[in-house]
Amino acid sequence: MTDLSAKTILVTGGGRGLGRAMARALAACGARLVLTGATASDALAQTVRDCTEAGAAQVRTCLFDVADAAACQRAAEDLGPVDVLVNNAGRGMRLISETFNTVPTRFWESDPAAWAQVIDTNVNGPFYMARALVPGMVARGQGKVINISTSDQTMVRRGYAPYGPSKAALEAASRVWAQDLAGTGVTVNVFLPGGAADTDLLPPAPDKKGADGKLLSPQVMARGIVWLCSPASDAVTGGRFIAAQWGAGPGPDAAAVSPPADKPRIM
Repeated sequence: MTDLSAKTILVTGGGRGLGRAMARALAACGARLVLTGATASDALAQTVRDCTEAGAAQVRTCLFDVADAAACQRAAEDLGPVDVLVNNAGRGMRLISETFNTVPTRFWESDPAAWAQVIDTNVNGPFYMARALVPGMVARGQGKVINISTSDQTMVRRGYAPYGPSKAALEAASRVWAQDLAGTGVTVNVFLPGGAADTDLLPPAPDKKGADGKLLSPQVMARGIVWLCSPASDAVTGGRFIAAQWGAGPGPDAAAVSPPADKPRIM
């Protein structure tokens, strides 16, 4: 088992879905965790209990909206050094329509306020968090930013704006950030499930399923997030990693590495 007891790892939106699955996997490796949520919830409290029982060295919660730049900065100042930032918090198409996965909403039919909420959380939120935490990482000469994304098909699927385009923007930003941080000891990588996952981003239904008719368990993220947070990936930046293609080992199989244009850079 990978030992992450020396790492403080912040997972935004850590109370449920992919965030909960990743937090529990990191807890099992002894990480010191910070789990964020916009508000207190039973789900977040349960995740804290689960992570404590799983073996986390410490579990703290921090309540703020990642779409609020000032709140992100205050949180960073209050928390102290963070070794790994996992930008997981996100808003999906249910803000646009509760039937988006069966009746596509054309972009001009979207409510502007709902559109802005998705963009603020999915694009601006990761930027605000990275802006608040990366300077400390650079000063210490080490750190990791892991941005949680979605599949290529979802980015351009009919009726999936603004969610799909928001993740495309995050992936483009990740490529830029990796280049900006070259030589600093701080890495930036993208991690995605590799298909629709069984989370609250999809409307509840007895026959709940993704656009391809399948649903991945959030647990698919477990092995990949441990490797990405561990020293094993210290030299890898600018990469795009697919959880569903990970294989049985701790590190990614070749199929799990899917950079948009070139291979991840070795620092």
